[in-house]
Amino acid sequence: MKTQYYTATTIDGFIADPDNSLDWLFEVDDGGDANPFGEFFDGVGAFAMGATTYEWVLAHENAVEEPEKWLSPYGDTPAWIFTHRELPRIPGAHLHFVRGEVAPVHREMTAAAGEKNVWLVGGGELVGSFADAGLLDELILGVAPATLGTGAPLLPRRLTSQRLSLTSVSQLGQFANLRYAVTPPTA
Repeated sequence: MKTQYYTATTIDGFIADPDNSLDWLFEVDDGGDANPFGEFFDGVGAFAMGATTYEWVLAHENAVEEPEKWLSPYGDTPAWIFTHRELPRIPGAHLHFVRGEVAPVHREMTAAAGEKNVWLVGGGELVGSFADAGLLDELILGVAPATLGTGAPLLPRRLTSQRLSLTSVSQLGQFANLRYAVTPPTA
């Protein structure tokens, strides 16, 4: 079982523009039917996201009014939403709204995931909290041929090559797919 950050990023390391838009992402050729997300998600037993990511899903997928847009890709896989504010609940979705330290929530997530992996959807600050706590095992990055210059950073932390080891490189359409093993911080 691994805790994985699987996301798309621009060449200059942003996952969203300053307005939290992902328009840049949908302009990129992803290779069509070869998209590996379905296979990846088959190995996921629980996932977490921050409030901004959840709000993007609500706004762009209209998931409260059309819950099948959440349920179709994620089914009944439990999700933890880290937030400090009240957010609408998607009908039929297995959601846990949480706040505070990531370590106790991670224990709940790994228990729920069983033999499967935990996926950290984003954003970068939330994933950084998991990395700080030594609870991030792998980065899976789809690097898109785009630059934004500013926006939401991929991972607003200093992680040097002493903590990151490249494990694979592949191409999917215009994306460079990179996998890195992540080791816990040293004391």
